[in-house]
Amino acid sequence: MVTEFLGVIPARYASTRFPGKPLALLGDKPMIQWVYERASSLFDHLLVATDDKRIYDAVKAFGGKVQMTSDKHKSGTDRCAEAASLYEQQTGLVFNHVVNIQGDEPLIQTEQLQTLIDCIQTPGTGIATLIRPLEAEEELGNSNVVKVVVDKSFRALYFSRAPIPFVRSSGAKQWPANIPFYTHIGLYAFRREILEQVVKMTPSALEQAESLEQLRWMENGIAIRTAITQLPSLGVDTPEDLEHIRKQQSF
Repeated sequence: MVTEFLGVIPARYASTRFPGKPLALLGDKPMIQWVYERASSLFDHLLVATDDKRIYDAVKAFGGKVQMTSDKHKSGTDRCAEAASLYEQQTGLVFNHVVNIQGDEPLIQTEQLQTLIDCIQTPGTGIATLIRPLEAEEELGNSNVVKVVVDKSFRALYFSRAPIPFVRSSGAKQWPANIPFYTHIGLYAFRREILEQVVKMTPSALEQAESLEQLRWMENGIAIRTAITQLPSLGVDTPEDLEHIRKQQSF
């Protein structure tokens, strides 16, 4: 049976900056549960993809679906692709689209996911992702905040950790007043066959230079369509990020 969307939340234990991050508690729930419960309102088929038995057991404990995957994957995209293939084999279902949902954004909004779903269904779109207007001037120089420039149809032209575009006619402090700047939110939706293509591609020069896997896809000629969200993105990369969210929100 063919169905439309599969949501996959890749989650690994061995994060360099924050080991065990998916199981970090916010209130009385692990972070991965907050993500799963928020996404479950939109997806009839949703699962966590992990290589760690501790995460597997935690998801089972709160009643979520979870798929064990290889511990050799270099990216969440690779993990999503394996989990999707295994789930299709197990269920006999075939999905038209796979959505990669970040497991370290416990405050993810369903509106963001809906915007992404709408974007991937735009005719001719193989990969969709979200962008938001630059929120603060200091984001321009922050290499952890990925910037993106787009064409008039909001197809991505380039992603970079550097401030792009460069505004030649003014100093950096005036740049946001001269032209719109967008930052990238790392949620992706893939047409199923495109997901299978991208995980077979070898790492590219631009990808390795910027440490951004989406540049590999673009170097191989696959367009990425973007959609704007005005909602903030609060990801957790470090224990300090988690403490910031705890102070900002009541759990």
